[in-house]
Amino acid sequence: MNVFVTGAAGFIGGSIATALVRAGHSVTGLVRSAEQALEMIALGIIPVVGSLDDSELLIAQAQHADAVINAASSDHLGAVQALIAGLRGSNKPLLHTSGSSIVGDASGGKGSDVIYYEGHLPEPTADKAARVGIDNLVLAAASQGVRSAVICNTLIYGHSLGVNRDSVQLPRLLKQARQSGVVRHVGPGQNIWSNVHIEDVVALYLLALEKNPAGTFYFVESSEAAFVDMSTAIAQALKLAPPQDWPLAEAEKQWGYEMANYGLGSNSRVRGKNARELLGWEPKRTSVSEWILNEMLSN
Repeated sequence: MNVFVTGAAGFIGGSIATALVRAGHSVTGLVRSAEQALEMIALGIIPVVGSLDDSELLIAQAQHADAVINAASSDHLGAVQALIAGLRGSNKPLLHTSGSSIVGDASGGKGSDVIYYEGHLPEPTADKAARVGIDNLVLAAASQGVRSAVICNTLIYGHSLGVNRDSVQLPRLLKQARQSGVVRHVGPGQNIWSNVHIEDVVALYLLALEKNPAGTFYFVESSEAAFVDMSTAIAQALKLAPPQDWPLAEAEKQWGYEMANYGLGSNSRVRGKNARELLGWEPKRTSVSEWILNEMLSN
């Protein structure tokens, strides 16, 4: 299969693209620079230098490919519109990457008992309405002859499979701890996120390329953990004192509004059946704390 991957130089897209090459597929990857293009060539990926703003390029690549994976941005409307235009009427797969912060409650590190399920999502907050609108656009493309899916990842942990890139959330905690010598979490750290290992994420994308029913939404999760448990594991791995609570205002200064409120300070508890029941996905890694303690520092 000839697969076009946006974000091929990133953590998720790069891991997917590398796994596709290893599985025998031909992969074309959208990258932003000549330096990234050289990285792609070394991994056996055909690079295309451009940006998500180049609609004509995206349409042409989508038309040429057997399938498209959008892993560059969950929030770029123009890129999604171009990819759908290029695939319209083809019945080719379009796998769009979203994230479960769409159900995040920005709790300031307080816990929550609320769990969300596929097909039963809340009205989005003002901060997340645009992203949810893009997700819905992708799902609606099923009525236009596109075998579309929204793959809504939770907190992803693990080391990149190809390019040397970090995931989003845990590396923020690790970097701050290394810089300051103190592990911190937002507020009391009682907020809980569902999570999944990058190897299991990649396995789901590869299954969805082959088996996805058009217009399907997937929550991608294999377990969940409170941030205080993850930060405690980081402190143990680094041989530092137990983690400290951090007021939201201070966390925002370090990580910015979006990351402090949603990426690290919210609850995002979800359950996904579709990947298991429709694709036969069986995640192999189920403990983020064990990974932190035993593997986080090994790369």
